[in-house]
Amino acid sequence: MYKLLALNIDGTILKNNGRLSRETKEAVDYVRKKGVYVTLMTSRNFLSARKVAKALRLDGMLITFQGALIGKSLDHRLFAAVIPEERTFNIVQILENFPCNIRLMHERYSLGNRKKVKRNLVVQTVLSSSDPFFYPTQFVDSLGDVLIDEPMAVPKIDVYFADDAEREEAARLLASAIPSIDMIMQSEGKMEIVPQGVSKLAGLRRLTQHLGISLKETVVIGDGLDDLPAIEAAGLGVAMGNAPLEVKRVADWVTRSNEQLGVAYMVKEHFRKQQRIEFLQKLKGW
Repeated sequence: MYKLLALNIDGTILKNNGRLSRETKEAVDYVRKKGVYVTLMTSRNFLSARKVAKALRLDGMLITFQGALIGKSLDHRLFAAVIPEERTFNIVQILENFPCNIRLMHERYSLGNRKKVKRNLVVQTVLSSSDPFFYPTQFVDSLGDVLIDEPMAVPKIDVYFADDAEREEAARLLASAIPSIDMIMQSEGKMEIVPQGVSKLAGLRRLTQHLGISLKETVVIGDGLDDLPAIEAAGLGVAMGNAPLEVKRVADWVTRSNEQLGVAYMVKEHFRKQQRIEFLQKLKGW
């Protein structure tokens, strides 16, 4: 019996155009009505994730910023971790020696440099990954200069490289010079820098411990390399059809792609067999 369903957002519940389908909404609602706790587990900022959660009628805890912030709201948190001000400044000093786009992902807004990179996907991601009404973004010529006057501590730093070799060199320098950070490598030259020990799996562990649920009682559905550890650790790990081969190899089940409504398909195949949790508890005398 599964008691918690954790869903990635981009490439999983959202289609490639960023839309949330009616079928996916109905599937999530179907699972909730069976008494299953549904959460979002994402690299997105909290405000952006909360907007998606509202569309799904979810009011529980969300795992955001790769697990650096878990909570129902910015004021109601289960867990929060940030990269301290001085360390953020030192990271920016190293990164500004490379031709890369840097975004400091604060809880309420983001601050980025105006450095241009060649990959088109980078431009699309930077401009469309958040709603400016919910999560305003400001671009400046030099992040280092701004941080001297206005220091920032942030849950996550997103960095976009046009060249993979330069990303590897930057990661090597950061690993040797900056303590207590982890780097998560994504596709298309993206690197995410988070406080040490932060990950989606760590966030899932924190949430399940808080709720009194074991990892074996969870279902995780995702499509990215950053979802892989959580998919592998879950009671039922599900990879989207559009996931990389490495993710599919560790999954217990591979569903259809996000364009083919893979989440809705998976829910119909598996959760229809599970009775409401309240009914099972009464049946077993829990």
